[in-house]
Amino acid sequence: MNLIAEQALARAKGILSPGASSKAPTRKFWTPNDEQRFAELYGNTPMPELIEIFGRPNHAIYGKAASMGLKRSEAYMASEHACRLRRENNPGVEFRFQKGQKPWNTGTKGLPSTGRMPETQFKKGSKPRNWLPIGSLRLSKEGYQQRKVTDTGYPPRDWVAVHALLWEEHYDPVPAGHCLCFRDGNKQNIELANLELITRAERMRRNTIHRFPPELKDTIRQLNKLKRAISEASDEKQND
Repeated sequence: MNLIAEQALARAKGILSPGASSKAPTRKFWTPNDEQRFAELYGNTPMPELIEIFGRPNHAIYGKAASMGLKRSEAYMASEHACRLRRENNPGVEFRFQKGQKPWNTGTKGLPSTGRMPETQFKKGSKPRNWLPIGSLRLSKEGYQQRKVTDTGYPPRDWVAVHALLWEEHYDPVPAGHCLCFRDGNKQNIELANLELITRAERMRRNTIHRFPPELKDTIRQLNKLKRAISEASDEKQND
């Protein structure tokens, strides 16, 4: 890593995680003595005490108990320390719907309109304000010009790239595993001579850094390392 990248990395970590250790947290393993003591205590010891004794979060305690096949004792399950849903037998059953019981709005479709609500509700057959008829053009987020060919209400089906329609008009549809690219890189230059049918594997190779000069590839790698370091430092700060 060059000097500029090292300085930027150190500055990013200092800003995002001041005072935080650069060392990754080490995993805490269970020793045989820990397991023996855990087996003795788990049946009747409340969770807060287990967390304090073994220095592990509750999900680690539950996971270890499951892996060792440990269960809470009947006395513990009947005590106030046990979860109410586990301690009680089918709690809240009197407040649930009984078999055959119908809700009050059975047979109705939604709630009745009140006041001026009907004035602002969609009428049958009405279209939203951003609706466009078949044949309309739009620009996708990726910069491709699209034409509306159907009106099903499902945009991925209704809108098709204009350059793909042009290709299908003169040739067959784009086969699976292939795509069209613009020879000059201009997505607005929709001419048949400017379109090239290539495999997606070839497109991936063209979009990788291996096509760049060595000095530019090294700069891109350093930039990606810096982005990862900033992301890791941000995650560490959020976890503190």
